[in-house]
Amino acid sequence: MTPLMFTLLLLFGFLCIRTDGSRLRQEDFPPRIVEHPSDVIVSKGEPTTLNCKAEGRPTPTIEWYKDGERVETDKDDPRSHRMLLPSGSLFFLRIVHGRRSKPDEGTYVCVARNYLGEAVSRNASLEVACKCL
Repeated sequence: MTPLMFTLLLLFGFLCIRTDGSRLRQEDFPPRIVEHPSDVIVSKGEPTTLNCKAEGRPTPTIEWYKDGERVETDKDDPRSHRMLLPSGSLFFLRIVHGRRSKPDEGTYVCVARNYLGEAVSRNASLEVACKCL
């Protein structure tokens, strides 16, 4: 191998330059969802969890969306009944459900993001069980 080829391999094999001028390390990679959330049926007032796990480098951030709207968690409001767990899962301390307001029932997706892109999970529905007599 000639010195020129070796230098080119070093430049292009181990280090790439992005169009904005920042460096892209070879080991960085875009997010991918490795655990998708599943549909759940839960009773009003009970806790539940929608699971989501993602891989990527740098570690992706996770956000949740319900019916297309971003879900507020304890990170946004410490009084929230929804918590974003370190794994990326969404934990509900209790399911809120009333005759006029059903803030937890709906279709959820998790979105994992890093500077290389984003990955969107499959849809998961959260339904509140009917206590019919």
